[in-house]
This record gives sequence, structure tokens and C-alpha cells, in this order.
Amino acid sequence: MFRTLMIWTTAELFPSMRAALSTILVCCIAYPAVIWALGQGLTPHTADGSLIYDKDGRTIGGERIAQAFTRPEYFWPRPSAADYNAAGAAGSNLSPANLRLRELAEQRIAAYTPASEETIPADLVTASGSGLDPHITREAALYQVPRVAKARGLDESELRAAVQQHANKTTGLLINVLLLNLELDAAVPE
Repeated sequence: MFRTLMIWTTAELFPSMRAALSTILVCCIAYPAVIWALGQGLTPHTADGSLIYDKDGRTIGGERIAQAFTRPEYFWPRPSAADYNAAGAAGSNLSPANLRLRELAEQRIAAYTPASEETIPADLVTASGSGLDPHITREAALYQVPRVAKARGLDESELRAAVQQHANKTTGLLINVLLLNLELDAAVPE
């Protein structure tokens, strides 16, 4: 009986191992390799993380992930519940009725108050769902023009026109903060 059981087990073991190995090869090696090759072939910039490099080849940042700008001569992104850490992307998960959410919004409003008497666009005081949204609305960028113009010694109307021009080159509605700041640096070094 034991010998019969061994033969039956061995007869079943090898086909099972072949099926497991085949599944591993297809799902863990072949499929990811095909998807990677397609990404590299069709959209290499986005497949590699949409990274932006300086003239020396060092990575400045990524187009699709926000990063903190806090100096007054730069446009600021949306607040981040993840502190701009891509490894910890997440919203705050605070309910609109939560007092902590209100406190955070009031602190953010206080940081912008000297900039203008206009109503602060909501995307400057509320974090995105991922906490890493690299875009702000055109209104949010225009709201920041007085602060940035003053810090850089620029004419507000010229900076406003540059923001409009940047918006028109992209989607028209949303502005990538990193790209806008890089354009500003190229046009008017600090």
C-alpha cells in the first residue's frame, strides 16, 4: 500500500510542479517583462517615472509627484497629508466635520493671508486624495502671483502673463507647480 501511495504522489507531484513553475514564469517574469517593454517602447518618459533632470543629469523631481516649495519666490503646491512622501501617499482621511481638518485649513489660510485680499482657492488649503497631486488650478497660481513677484522683484502683470502662457501650453485648467517653477527659474534666476 505504501508503494502505491508513493507512485500516486510522485505521479501527481511533477504535473503540479510544472503547473506552478509555468504560472510563476508567466505571471512573475513574462507578463511584467512584456508590460515593461511596452511602457518603454510607447511612453519611455512616463514609464521611467516622468523624472526631470538638470543640465548636469541630476534628478530634480518628477512631473507626476508634488514636492514641497516653501520659499516665497516659488509657487507653492497643494498641501500634502503625506508630507510629499511618495512612499506614504495618502489623504488625511479626516471627515469634513473633524475639527483637526478645520484647524489645518485655518493654518494654511494664515500662511496665504498676506498674499492677497482675494478668496483663497480651495486647492491651496486642502490636500488632494493622494497627498501628492503636482497640479494646482490656474486660479491658485494667479492667487500666488503677488507674493512670487514681490520676492523675485518682478512686475505682477508680466508674471501673471507668464502663468497664463504656461497654463495655455499645458491643459489650460491645471498647472504643474514644478514645471512652472522651473520655467520661472530659467527666465528669471533667483
